[in-house]
Amino acid sequence: MNTKDNMTSVLRIVVLLLILVWCFLIIRPFVIIAIWSILLAVALYPLYKWFVAKVGDHRKKFATFIFTFISLLLLAVPAYFVLASIFESIATIVDQIKSEGFQIPSPDLKIKSWPLVGERLYDEWYALSDNIEQYAVVHKDTILEFGKDFLSSVKGFLGTMITFIISFFISLVLMFNAENAYRASLRLFMKLIGQEGEEVILISRDTIRNVIKGILLVAVIQSVLAFIGFKAIGIAGAGIFTLLVLIAAIVQIPVTLVMVVPILFAFSIAEPTYAIIFTIYCLLVGLSDNVLKPILLGKGLKTPMIVILIGTIGGLLLHGIIGLFVGPVILSVVYQLYQYWISKEV
Repeated sequence: MNTKDNMTSVLRIVVLLLILVWCFLIIRPFVIIAIWSILLAVALYPLYKWFVAKVGDHRKKFATFIFTFISLLLLAVPAYFVLASIFESIATIVDQIKSEGFQIPSPDLKIKSWPLVGERLYDEWYALSDNIEQYAVVHKDTILEFGKDFLSSVKGFLGTMITFIISFFISLVLMFNAENAYRASLRLFMKLIGQEGEEVILISRDTIRNVIKGILLVAVIQSVLAFIGFKAIGIAGAGIFTLLVLIAAIVQIPVTLVMVVPILFAFSIAEPTYAIIFTIYCLLVGLSDNVLKPILLGKGLKTPMIVILIGTIGGLLLHGIIGLFVGPVILSVVYQLYQYWISKEV
């Protein structure tokens, strides 16, 4: 091959790379939606297939419509109550601040006896309840930074909900045409990696379903249970604490740690008996993942928790709240494919 042919080949590769980069930049705003749509379709397909079979394969369109309605109802009801609680709490605090009637209940003296954090927690809580204006001035920078991060989190949560809804409708299209979608993906993977393409698809499918059921679904269930408890005891900002529980459950932080503050509030606003019952309930919710995971995982999640943790934190830093859901799933799939690759004989 002469120099002219070499230059021609290089130019072809450069032009091809430029076109591919250009195409990626065009579709980049839709990449997360497309990925999430595929993840939802893969995770929900067994349930969708079972539902269609119950209604009747000859009424597939009608079954899809009913499945969509029920799914959106299950999604919309808890989301509405959580979001309504968040905005109601914010509106109440703003109104009380405007009318100079915003007050925080004084802490119970029993808090001082708590090990390690009792004294410091009591002092900070008392200072806040005694003179909130002075406390706000002293801790102005911290409060402003927290407020900025909180508003950003709420905005990200709303964006995630919108993205989820769009992705859900796209996933329904994929599930309705599951056979064609499977054949198309099989042809693609066979073209890319040869005869092992089908094995790779099956590994990816099983990993997606395990992670979504064993991590994300458990986190959602714990969040809903926590929200019910928060509303029952009358915790202000129940939606905010629910969002924190959801994040902690996905990141694999013990949910009980997030519930410490609501428990403290419960002892300051409710009768001791009700506060104790609420505390026990919170502990049960925090430990419920030990029961839910074995039930939902079946054979068990083969992906190490460190991979889930890295995927969750990395996804959060890269994509915001939506990354909490996508990050661990994608990284788990890549990890399982890596394990499959290194286990194959050379």
